[in-house]
Amino acid sequence: MTYEDLLKEADACHLITKEKPLRAYDGRIQGKRIAIRNGLTEREKKCVLAEELGHYHTTAGDILDQTDASDRKQEHRARLWAYDKMIGLTGIVNAYRHGCRSLYEIADYLEVPEDFAAQALQQYRSKYGTHVKRGRYIIFFDPSFGVYEAI
Repeated sequence: MTYEDLLKEADACHLITKEKPLRAYDGRIQGKRIAIRNGLTEREKKCVLAEELGHYHTTAGDILDQTDASDRKQEHRARLWAYDKMIGLTGIVNAYRHGCRSLYEIADYLEVPEDFAAQALQQYRSKYGTHVKRGRYIIFFDPSFGVYEAI
């Protein structure tokens, strides 16, 4: 998924997206407006926009107070939405099928920053446990990451 694809999705939701010189955040959604920090790489911008779209689809109200448990849960939901949008289990399997074996190779294939891919795998480990089956593939998260095709 490209940054342009995400901009079109935001537009289809009647959201206005602008790049701005933000200081405290890489992205912010307020009402029907999304601000993305200018100066980010294309890969960073699309992951930030995916998370802001995740906020649009999954959260309600002002959740900036991360000391509040409810706000933290909503932030977590928005991030998981972004991980699923930009990577997902299918993306991991597709990367494996294209010869990707390392985190770096998967991130490069999916065109996301490596730290975003690492955080996604960590969240998937929390959500699914040591492994999860996707079609005829098993994705292992623990004790180490790997994808194996069931025979």
